[in-house]
This record gives sequence, C-alpha cells and structure tokens, in this order.
Amino acid sequence: MKLTEKAAYIKGLADGLEYDKTTKEGKLIAALLDMVDALAEKVDELDLDVQELNDYCEELDEDLGDVEEVLLGDDEDEDYCDGDCEGCDGCDDYMDETYEVECPKCHETICFDETLDPENLTCPACGEKITCSSAE
Repeated sequence: MKLTEKAAYIKGLADGLEYDKTTKEGKLIAALLDMVDALAEKVDELDLDVQELNDYCEELDEDLGDVEEVLLGDDEDEDYCDGDCEGCDGCDDYMDETYEVECPKCHETICFDETLDPENLTCPACGEKITCSSAE
C-alpha cells in the first residue's frame, strides 16, 4: 500500500469519527491530516524519481560495461593486479615479471613490475622511501 493510500485511509477513519472541524481540536486534526496527505504525496513522488534514477544508473552501468569491453577487449584483466593477492603471488598471472619488497618501516609487502625503477620506490602504506638495488 502506497503512502497516499495510507493517508487516505487515515483521513477516512478520522471522517468516520465525525469530529467537529470548527473546534480548536478539530482544526488541528484536519490540518494534521492535510499535512500527512501532502507529505505522503511528496514521498511517493520522490520514490518514483529514485526508481527512475536507479533504472537510469543501471542502463549507464551496462553501457559503460559495453564501452569497457570494446576498449579493453576480452583481455581486460591481463595487465591488472587488484592487490588482493597474498604477497603478489597472483601478480604472476597478470604481469610478465613482478618483484616484492618488504617495507623496513611498516613491513608492508610492496609489489612492482619492471616498469618501476627499484631505486626510487616509496611505500604506499607509510610513505617511507625504500632503498633496494636492481640486484635484489
């Protein structure tokens, strides 16, 4: 049941009581019922707007997926490591050659590939400059 229907039901119950709308209490009840009705209409209107926006976002998400597929092709994960791998054991599946270094300050395992200069590494977790040679 929509809020507007519930508001109409409550208004019907109040009308069934046959309260006197000329008294202070009656005027208050009538004003509150009108306000509940107006609020219910607005909330139902907002619910429709939100549903339309959700549908539109789903369409955009599908369209973006199509664009990603065209741009990245079927090998979209080939050169990507999501960082969920333990010590970058999974990176070997994504990149040709990966290296691991442990940060001396926070002991975080840092993974990098041949595109990064090993002598200019900075820990992404704590910002510490890591010194290592390419021989390591």
